Amino acid sequence: MSTAVLVVEDEAALARNIAGFLGGCGYEARSAGSAEDALRMMESFGPDVVLLDFNLPGMDGLRAIERLRELDPRVRIVMMTGHASVELAVDAMKAGAYDFLTKPISLSELRLMLEKLTREERQTGALAYYRAREERTSGLDKLVGECAAMQLLRASIRKVVAGDEALRDADPPAVLITGETGTGKELVARALHFEGPRRNQPFVEINCAAIPAQLLESELFGHERGAFTDAKSKKLGLVETADGGTLFLDEIGDMELPLQAKLLRLLEDRSVRRVGGLRDQSVNVRIVAATHRQLDAQVAEGKFRADLFFRIRMVHLAIPALRDRGEDLLRLADHFLAHHARRYGKEGLSLSADVRQALLHHRWPGNVRELRNVVEQAVLMSAGPVIESVDLGWLPATAGAAPVPATPNLDQLERDALLKALESSRWNVSQASRLLGISRDALRYRIDKHGLSMPD
Repeated sequence: MSTAVLVVEDEAALARNIAGFLGGCGYEARSAGSAEDALRMMESFGPDVVLLDFNLPGMDGLRAIERLRELDPRVRIVMMTGHASVELAVDAMKAGAYDFLTKPISLSELRLMLEKLTREERQTGALAYYRAREERTSGLDKLVGECAAMQLLRASIRKVVAGDEALRDADPPAVLITGETGTGKELVARALHFEGPRRNQPFVEINCAAIPAQLLESELFGHERGAFTDAKSKKLGLVETADGGTLFLDEIGDMELPLQAKLLRLLEDRSVRRVGGLRDQSVNVRIVAATHRQLDAQVAEGKFRADLFFRIRMVHLAIPALRDRGEDLLRLADHFLAHHARRYGKEGLSLSADVRQALLHHRWPGNVRELRNVVEQAVLMSAGPVIESVDLGWLPATAGAAPVPATPNLDQLERDALLKALESSRWNVSQASRLLGISRDALRYRIDKHGLSMPD
Protein backbone atom coordinates (compact mmCIF):
# COMPACT_ATOMS: atom_id res chain seq x y z
CA MET A 1 0.00 0.00 0.00
CA SER A 2 1.42 3.39 -1.02
CA THR A 3 1.74 6.32 1.34
CA ALA A 4 -1.15 8.81 1.00
CA VAL A 5 -0.15 12.50 0.89
CA LEU A 6 -2.52 15.48 1.05
CA VAL A 7 -1.10 18.75 -0.36
CA VAL A 8 -2.84 21.78 1.20
CA GLU A 9 -1.85 24.75 -0.97
CA ASP A 10 -3.97 27.70 -2.28
CA GLU A 11 -1.72 28.23 -5.32
CA ALA A 12 -3.39 25.75 -7.67
CA ALA A 13 -0.46 25.40 -10.09
CA LEU A 14 2.01 24.66 -7.27
CA ALA A 15 -0.36 22.18 -5.64
CA ARG A 16 -0.86 20.45 -9.00
CA ASN A 17 2.90 20.25 -9.62
CA ILE A 18 3.67 18.80 -6.18
CA ALA A 19 0.83 16.25 -6.38
CA GLY A 20 1.88 15.23 -9.89
CA PHE A 21 5.52 14.79 -8.87
CA LEU A 22 4.56 12.68 -5.84
CA GLY A 23 2.22 10.58 -7.96
CA GLY A 24 5.12 9.84 -10.31
CA CYS A 25 7.18 8.74 -7.28
CA GLY A 26 4.60 6.15 -6.27
CA TYR A 27 2.70 8.14 -3.63
CA GLU A 28 -1.07 8.52 -3.63
CA ALA A 29 -1.37 12.33 -3.70
CA ARG A 30 -4.38 14.68 -3.60
CA SER A 31 -4.63 18.42 -3.09
CA ALA A 32 -6.86 20.87 -1.22
CA GLY A 33 -7.01 24.66 -1.69
CA SER A 34 -7.74 25.53 1.94
CA ALA A 35 -7.50 24.14 5.47
CA GLU A 36 -11.28 23.81 5.56
CA ASP A 37 -11.23 21.66 2.39
CA ALA A 38 -8.42 19.57 3.90
CA LEU A 39 -10.40 18.93 7.09
CA ARG A 40 -13.39 17.77 5.03
CA MET A 41 -11.12 15.35 3.10
CA MET A 42 -9.53 13.77 6.18
CA GLU A 43 -12.18 11.10 6.73
CA SER A 44 -12.70 10.12 3.07
CA PHE A 45 -9.03 10.24 2.02
CA GLY A 46 -7.23 9.41 5.29
CA PRO A 47 -3.76 10.76 4.46
CA ASP A 48 -0.60 9.49 6.14
CA VAL A 49 1.18 12.82 5.51
CA VAL A 50 -0.14 16.37 5.09
CA LEU A 51 1.99 19.02 3.31
CA LEU A 52 0.48 22.19 4.73
CA ASP A 53 1.00 25.77 3.56
CA PHE A 54 1.08 28.38 6.32
CA ASN A 55 -0.59 31.28 4.46
CA LEU A 56 -4.00 29.95 3.52
CA PRO A 57 -7.33 31.67 2.94
CA GLY A 58 -9.46 31.39 6.05
CA MET A 59 -7.85 29.20 8.72
CA ASP A 60 -4.06 29.58 8.82
CA GLY A 61 -1.57 26.74 8.99
CA LEU A 62 -0.95 26.77 12.73
CA ARG A 63 -4.63 26.48 13.57
CA ALA A 64 -5.02 23.84 10.84
CA ILE A 65 -2.27 21.69 12.46
CA GLU A 66 -4.24 21.58 15.71
CA ARG A 67 -7.48 20.64 13.94
CA LEU A 68 -5.82 18.01 11.76
CA ARG A 69 -4.21 16.33 14.77
CA GLU A 70 -7.53 16.36 16.60
CA LEU A 71 -9.02 14.34 13.72
CA ASP A 72 -6.01 12.00 13.42
CA PRO A 73 -3.26 12.18 16.08
CA ARG A 74 -1.02 9.87 14.01
CA VAL A 75 -0.92 11.97 10.83
CA ARG A 76 2.49 13.49 10.01
CA ILE A 77 2.31 17.19 9.10
CA VAL A 78 5.01 19.11 7.21
CA MET A 79 4.63 22.93 7.22
CA MET A 80 5.47 24.88 4.02
CA THR A 81 5.94 28.67 3.91
CA GLY A 82 7.57 31.38 1.83
CA HIS A 83 8.18 33.56 4.88
CA ALA A 84 10.27 31.41 7.18
CA SER A 85 11.31 32.55 10.62
CA VAL A 86 12.63 30.89 13.75
CA GLU A 87 9.50 31.90 15.66
CA LEU A 88 7.18 30.35 13.08
CA ALA A 89 9.21 27.14 12.94
CA VAL A 90 9.10 26.84 16.74
CA ASP A 91 5.35 27.51 16.80
CA ALA A 92 4.77 24.91 14.08
CA MET A 93 6.76 22.27 15.96
CA LYS A 94 4.90 23.06 19.20
CA ALA A 95 1.59 22.69 17.39
CA GLY A 96 2.62 19.24 16.21
CA ALA A 97 4.39 19.64 12.85
CA TYR A 98 6.90 16.94 11.95
CA ASP A 99 9.13 19.23 9.87
CA PHE A 100 9.34 22.61 8.16
CA LEU A 101 10.04 23.41 4.47
CA THR A 102 10.80 26.81 2.97
CA LYS A 103 9.45 27.85 -0.43
CA PRO A 104 10.40 27.54 -3.20
CA ILE A 105 10.07 23.83 -2.51
CA SER A 106 12.90 21.56 -3.69
CA LEU A 107 11.10 18.49 -5.03
CA SER A 108 14.16 16.27 -4.49
CA GLU A 109 14.40 17.45 -0.87
CA LEU A 110 10.68 16.82 -0.44
CA ARG A 111 11.05 13.29 -1.78
CA LEU A 112 13.95 12.49 0.58
CA MET A 113 11.92 13.78 3.53
CA LEU A 114 8.91 11.65 2.62
CA GLU A 115 11.09 8.55 2.15
CA LYS A 116 12.58 9.07 5.61
CA LEU A 117 9.13 9.65 7.06
CA THR A 118 7.78 6.49 5.44
CA ARG A 119 10.66 4.39 6.79
CA GLU A 120 10.08 5.71 10.30
CA GLU A 121 6.35 5.03 10.01
CA ARG A 122 6.96 1.43 8.93
CA GLN A 123 9.45 0.87 11.75
CA THR A 124 6.98 2.32 14.27
CA GLY A 125 4.23 0.14 12.88
CA ALA A 126 6.43 -2.95 12.98
CA LEU A 127 7.44 -2.25 16.58
CA ALA A 128 3.81 -1.71 17.55
CA TYR A 129 2.86 -4.99 15.83
CA TYR A 130 5.56 -7.02 17.58
CA ARG A 131 4.79 -5.40 20.94
CA ALA A 132 1.09 -6.16 20.53
CA ARG A 133 1.92 -9.74 19.50
CA GLU A 134 4.17 -10.15 22.55
CA GLU A 135 1.37 -8.90 24.80
CA ARG A 136 -1.13 -11.29 23.20
CA THR A 137 1.19 -14.26 23.68
CA SER A 138 2.34 -13.36 27.19
CA GLY A 139 0.61 -13.25 30.54
CA LEU A 140 -0.71 -15.41 33.35
CA ASP A 141 -3.46 -16.85 31.14
CA LYS A 142 -0.77 -18.45 28.96
CA LEU A 143 0.41 -20.58 31.91
CA VAL A 144 -1.99 -23.46 31.31
CA GLY A 145 -2.56 -25.88 34.20
CA GLU A 146 -4.56 -26.44 37.39
CA CYS A 147 -2.27 -28.70 39.42
CA ALA A 148 -1.26 -27.44 42.86
CA ALA A 149 2.26 -26.50 41.72
CA MET A 150 0.95 -24.36 38.83
CA GLN A 151 -1.63 -22.65 41.04
CA LEU A 152 1.16 -21.82 43.50
CA LEU A 153 3.34 -20.53 40.66
CA ARG A 154 0.61 -18.17 39.37
CA ALA A 155 -0.10 -16.96 42.91
CA SER A 156 3.62 -16.22 43.40
CA ILE A 157 3.76 -14.25 40.14
CA ARG A 158 0.75 -12.17 41.23
CA LYS A 159 2.51 -11.37 44.53
CA VAL A 160 5.66 -10.26 42.70
CA VAL A 161 3.60 -8.06 40.35
CA ALA A 162 1.72 -6.55 43.29
CA GLY A 163 5.04 -5.77 44.96
CA ASP A 164 6.30 -4.13 41.77
CA GLU A 165 3.17 -1.96 41.60
CA ALA A 166 3.70 -0.79 45.18
CA LEU A 167 7.47 -0.27 44.84
CA ARG A 168 8.54 3.31 45.57
CA ASP A 169 11.99 3.20 43.97
CA ALA A 170 13.54 1.87 40.77
CA ASP A 171 15.20 -1.20 42.31
CA PRO A 172 12.90 -4.22 41.83
CA PRO A 173 14.13 -7.56 43.18
CA ALA A 174 15.85 -9.92 40.77
CA VAL A 175 13.95 -13.11 39.97
CA LEU A 176 15.39 -16.59 39.40
CA ILE A 177 13.25 -19.09 37.47
CA THR A 178 14.30 -22.73 37.66
CA GLY A 179 13.01 -25.82 35.93
CA GLU A 180 13.99 -28.51 33.48
CA THR A 181 14.53 -27.72 29.82
CA GLY A 182 11.22 -27.14 28.05
CA THR A 183 9.09 -26.40 31.13
CA GLY A 184 8.24 -22.84 30.03
CA LYS A 185 10.68 -20.59 31.89
CA GLU A 186 10.44 -17.89 29.21
CA LEU A 187 6.63 -17.84 29.55
CA VAL A 188 6.99 -17.16 33.27
CA ALA A 189 9.50 -14.36 32.61
CA ARG A 190 7.11 -12.79 30.09
CA ALA A 191 4.20 -13.06 32.51
CA LEU A 192 6.21 -11.18 35.15
CA HIS A 193 6.96 -8.40 32.65
CA PHE A 194 3.65 -8.02 30.80
CA GLU A 195 1.48 -8.31 33.91
CA GLY A 196 3.54 -5.71 35.79
CA PRO A 197 4.16 -1.96 35.71
CA ARG A 198 6.97 -2.32 33.13
CA ARG A 199 4.65 -3.84 30.50
CA ASN A 200 5.00 -0.83 28.15
CA GLN A 201 8.80 -0.86 28.37
CA PRO A 202 11.24 -3.21 26.56
CA PHE A 203 11.39 -6.92 27.26
CA VAL A 204 14.86 -8.00 26.12
CA GLU A 205 16.01 -11.62 26.25
CA ILE A 206 19.29 -13.40 25.62
CA ASN A 207 20.31 -17.03 25.92
CA CYS A 208 23.66 -17.04 27.73
CA ALA A 209 24.48 -20.52 26.45
CA ALA A 210 23.85 -19.70 22.79
CA ILE A 211 26.57 -17.03 22.44
CA PRO A 212 30.32 -17.69 22.77
CA ALA A 213 31.72 -16.35 26.03
CA GLN A 214 34.04 -13.86 24.28
CA LEU A 215 31.04 -12.24 22.52
CA LEU A 216 28.52 -12.38 25.35
CA GLU A 217 30.10 -9.48 27.27
CA SER A 218 29.85 -7.19 24.24
CA GLU A 219 26.25 -8.30 23.58
CA LEU A 220 25.22 -7.58 27.16
CA PHE A 221 27.19 -4.46 27.96
CA GLY A 222 28.01 -2.98 24.54
CA HIS A 223 31.36 -1.61 23.44
CA GLU A 224 33.06 1.60 22.39
CA ARG A 225 34.61 2.11 19.01
CA GLY A 226 38.10 0.58 18.90
CA ALA A 227 37.55 -1.52 22.04
CA PHE A 228 38.78 -4.54 20.06
CA THR A 229 39.79 -5.40 16.51
CA ASP A 230 36.34 -5.57 14.93
CA ALA A 231 34.78 -2.75 16.98
CA LYS A 232 34.48 -0.24 14.14
CA SER A 233 31.66 1.70 15.79
CA LYS A 234 30.03 2.15 19.18
CA LYS A 235 27.41 -0.44 20.09
CA LEU A 236 24.74 -0.31 22.79
CA GLY A 237 24.47 -3.47 24.84
CA LEU A 238 21.26 -5.29 25.67
CA VAL A 239 21.38 -3.92 29.23
CA GLU A 240 21.06 -0.35 27.94
CA THR A 241 18.47 -1.46 25.38
CA ALA A 242 16.34 -2.86 28.21
CA ASP A 243 16.54 0.38 30.24
CA GLY A 244 13.19 0.93 31.97
CA GLY A 245 12.09 -2.63 31.25
CA THR A 246 13.16 -6.23 31.83
CA LEU A 247 16.33 -8.11 30.86
CA PHE A 248 15.74 -11.87 30.73
CA LEU A 249 18.96 -13.90 31.06
CA ASP A 250 18.08 -17.43 30.00
CA GLU A 251 20.47 -20.26 30.94
CA ILE A 252 22.45 -18.03 33.30
CA GLY A 253 24.09 -21.15 34.71
CA ASP A 254 26.21 -21.27 31.53
CA MET A 255 27.67 -17.79 32.09
CA GLU A 256 31.41 -17.81 32.80
CA LEU A 257 32.84 -16.48 36.07
CA PRO A 258 34.46 -13.22 34.81
CA LEU A 259 31.19 -12.09 33.28
CA GLN A 260 29.30 -13.07 36.43
CA ALA A 261 31.35 -10.46 38.32
CA LYS A 262 30.29 -7.74 35.89
CA LEU A 263 26.65 -8.79 36.16
CA LEU A 264 26.88 -8.63 39.95
CA ARG A 265 28.13 -5.05 39.67
CA LEU A 266 25.14 -4.19 37.48
CA LEU A 267 22.78 -5.59 40.10
CA GLU A 268 24.52 -3.80 42.96
CA ASP A 269 25.19 -0.38 41.40
CA ARG A 270 22.49 -0.17 38.70
CA SER A 271 25.18 0.96 36.26
CA VAL A 272 26.97 -0.51 33.28
CA ARG A 273 30.26 0.25 31.54
CA ARG A 274 30.71 -0.66 27.90
CA VAL A 275 33.70 -2.73 26.84
CA GLY A 276 36.53 -0.26 26.27
CA GLY A 277 34.57 2.54 27.96
CA LEU A 278 35.68 4.90 30.70
CA ARG A 279 32.30 6.09 31.95
CA ASP A 280 29.51 4.26 33.78
CA GLN A 281 25.95 4.46 32.40
CA SER A 282 23.09 4.44 34.91
CA VAL A 283 20.32 1.99 34.00
CA ASN A 284 16.94 1.07 35.44
CA VAL A 285 16.45 -2.56 34.50
CA ARG A 286 14.74 -5.55 36.08
CA ILE A 287 16.84 -8.73 35.92
CA VAL A 288 15.02 -12.03 35.47
CA ALA A 289 17.30 -15.08 35.15
CA ALA A 290 16.50 -18.69 34.34
CA THR A 291 18.39 -21.97 34.36
CA HIS A 292 17.82 -25.72 34.18
CA ARG A 293 20.99 -26.27 36.24
CA GLN A 294 21.29 -26.70 40.00
CA LEU A 295 23.02 -23.41 40.80
CA ASP A 296 23.60 -24.29 44.47
CA ALA A 297 25.60 -27.33 43.32
CA GLN A 298 27.53 -25.15 40.86
CA VAL A 299 28.32 -22.74 43.70
CA ALA A 300 29.69 -25.63 45.77
CA GLU A 301 31.84 -26.69 42.78
CA GLY A 302 33.15 -23.14 42.28
CA LYS A 303 31.46 -22.78 38.86
CA PHE A 304 29.03 -20.05 39.94
CA ARG A 305 29.62 -17.09 42.25
CA ALA A 306 27.86 -17.44 45.60
CA ASP A 307 27.27 -13.68 45.90
CA LEU A 308 25.63 -13.55 42.47
CA PHE A 309 23.55 -16.64 43.24
CA PHE A 310 22.05 -15.06 46.34
CA ARG A 311 21.58 -11.73 44.52
CA ILE A 312 19.59 -13.16 41.61
CA ARG A 313 17.60 -15.49 43.88
CA MET A 314 15.86 -12.71 45.80
CA VAL A 315 12.66 -14.16 44.36
CA HIS A 316 12.71 -17.84 43.33
CA LEU A 317 10.04 -19.33 41.06
CA ALA A 318 10.26 -23.09 40.44
CA ILE A 319 8.43 -24.68 37.49
CA PRO A 320 7.41 -28.33 37.88
CA ALA A 321 8.36 -30.96 35.29
CA LEU A 322 5.51 -32.02 33.02
CA ARG A 323 5.60 -35.62 34.31
CA ASP A 324 4.79 -34.26 37.81
CA ARG A 325 1.72 -32.27 36.75
CA GLY A 326 -0.85 -35.08 36.53
CA GLU A 327 -3.95 -34.23 34.48
CA ASP A 328 -2.38 -30.92 33.41
CA LEU A 329 -0.61 -32.94 30.73
CA LEU A 330 -3.93 -33.71 29.01
CA ARG A 331 -5.13 -30.12 29.45
CA LEU A 332 -1.98 -28.92 27.70
CA ALA A 333 -2.35 -31.55 24.98
CA ASP A 334 -5.92 -30.37 24.29
CA HIS A 335 -4.71 -26.75 24.33
CA PHE A 336 -1.97 -27.44 21.76
CA LEU A 337 -4.35 -29.60 19.71
CA ALA A 338 -6.88 -26.76 19.39
CA HIS A 339 -4.11 -24.26 18.56
CA HIS A 340 -2.44 -26.34 15.84
CA ALA A 341 -5.78 -27.52 14.43
CA ARG A 342 -6.68 -23.86 13.82
CA ARG A 343 -3.27 -23.20 12.26
CA TYR A 344 -3.58 -26.09 9.80
CA GLY A 345 -7.29 -25.70 9.07
CA LYS A 346 -8.29 -28.96 10.80
CA GLU A 347 -10.70 -27.70 13.45
CA GLY A 348 -12.62 -30.32 15.42
CA LEU A 349 -9.78 -32.79 16.00
CA SER A 350 -9.75 -34.89 19.17
CA LEU A 351 -7.40 -37.37 20.85
CA SER A 352 -8.32 -41.05 21.02
CA ALA A 353 -8.40 -42.82 24.38
CA ASP A 354 -5.28 -44.81 23.43
CA VAL A 355 -3.40 -41.62 22.59
CA ARG A 356 -4.40 -39.99 25.87
CA GLN A 357 -3.12 -43.01 27.79
CA ALA A 358 0.09 -43.03 25.76
CA LEU A 359 0.68 -39.36 26.54
CA LEU A 360 0.14 -39.95 30.26
CA HIS A 361 2.66 -42.82 30.37
CA HIS A 362 5.46 -41.06 28.50
CA ARG A 363 8.23 -39.54 30.67
CA TRP A 364 8.50 -36.28 28.65
CA PRO A 365 12.21 -35.44 29.08
CA GLY A 366 11.61 -32.41 26.83
CA ASN A 367 8.61 -31.36 28.96
CA VAL A 368 6.00 -28.92 27.57
CA ARG A 369 8.09 -28.09 24.50
CA GLU A 370 8.28 -31.77 23.56
CA LEU A 371 4.51 -32.20 24.06
CA ARG A 372 3.77 -29.18 21.86
CA ASN A 373 5.96 -30.58 19.06
CA VAL A 374 4.44 -34.06 19.33
CA VAL A 375 0.91 -32.66 19.10
CA GLU A 376 1.80 -30.49 16.10
CA GLN A 377 3.20 -33.53 14.29
CA ALA A 378 0.05 -35.51 15.12
CA VAL A 379 -2.14 -32.74 13.68
CA LEU A 380 -0.07 -32.72 10.49
CA MET A 381 -0.23 -36.52 10.11
CA SER A 382 -3.88 -37.01 11.03
CA ALA A 383 -6.17 -38.19 8.23
CA GLY A 384 -9.44 -38.13 10.16
CA PRO A 385 -11.18 -36.26 12.99
CA VAL A 386 -9.56 -38.40 15.73
CA ILE A 387 -5.81 -38.48 16.46
CA GLU A 388 -4.69 -42.13 16.69
CA SER A 389 -1.44 -43.61 18.02
CA VAL A 390 -0.01 -43.96 14.53
CA ASP A 391 -0.25 -40.18 14.11
CA LEU A 392 2.14 -39.58 17.00
CA GLY A 393 5.19 -40.91 15.20
CA TRP A 394 6.23 -42.84 18.27
CA LEU A 395 4.65 -45.38 20.64
CA PRO A 396 5.73 -44.70 24.25
CA ALA A 397 5.76 -47.65 26.61
CA THR A 398 2.74 -47.88 28.92
CA ALA A 399 3.01 -48.89 32.57
CA GLY A 400 3.82 -52.56 32.85
CA ALA A 401 4.17 -53.03 29.09
CA ALA A 402 7.31 -53.69 27.13
CA PRO A 403 8.63 -50.72 25.19
CA VAL A 404 8.18 -50.74 21.44
CA PRO A 405 11.51 -51.93 20.00
CA ALA A 406 13.53 -49.29 18.18
CA THR A 407 14.93 -49.73 14.70
CA PRO A 408 17.99 -52.00 15.05
CA ASN A 409 21.10 -50.05 16.05
CA LEU A 410 19.41 -46.65 15.40
CA ASP A 411 19.60 -45.53 19.05
CA GLN A 412 23.23 -46.62 19.28
CA LEU A 413 24.11 -44.76 16.06
CA GLU A 414 22.44 -41.61 17.39
CA ARG A 415 24.20 -41.98 20.75
CA ASP A 416 27.58 -42.41 19.07
CA ALA A 417 27.03 -39.34 16.89
CA LEU A 418 26.06 -37.26 19.94
CA LEU A 419 29.12 -38.34 21.90
CA LYS A 420 31.43 -37.64 18.98
CA ALA A 421 30.07 -34.09 18.52
CA LEU A 422 30.10 -33.36 22.26
CA GLU A 423 33.63 -34.64 22.75
CA SER A 424 34.99 -32.74 19.74
CA SER A 425 33.41 -29.52 21.06
CA ARG A 426 34.52 -30.25 24.67
CA TRP A 427 30.85 -30.50 25.66
CA ASN A 428 29.99 -27.01 24.40
CA VAL A 429 26.29 -27.52 23.61
CA SER A 430 26.09 -24.63 21.16
CA GLN A 431 29.06 -25.85 19.11
CA ALA A 432 27.91 -29.46 19.21
CA SER A 433 24.42 -28.54 18.00
CA ARG A 434 25.96 -26.66 15.07
CA LEU A 435 28.12 -29.66 14.19
CA LEU A 436 25.07 -31.92 14.20
CA GLY A 437 22.85 -29.41 12.38
CA ILE A 438 20.13 -29.46 15.06
CA SER A 439 18.85 -26.93 17.59
CA ARG A 440 20.25 -26.70 21.12
CA ASP A 441 16.89 -27.81 22.53
CA ALA A 442 16.86 -30.87 20.28
CA LEU A 443 20.40 -31.68 21.39
CA ARG A 444 19.54 -31.29 25.09
CA TYR A 445 16.53 -33.56 24.60
CA ARG A 446 18.73 -36.25 23.04
CA ILE A 447 21.37 -35.87 25.78
CA ASP A 448 18.63 -36.50 28.37
CA LYS A 449 17.15 -39.29 26.26
CA HIS A 450 20.46 -41.21 26.19
CA GLY A 451 21.44 -40.31 29.76
CA LEU A 452 24.68 -38.66 28.67
CA SER A 453 26.74 -36.53 31.06
CA MET A 454 30.04 -34.73 30.89
CA PRO A 455 32.91 -36.89 32.18
CA ASP A 456 34.82 -35.64 35.23
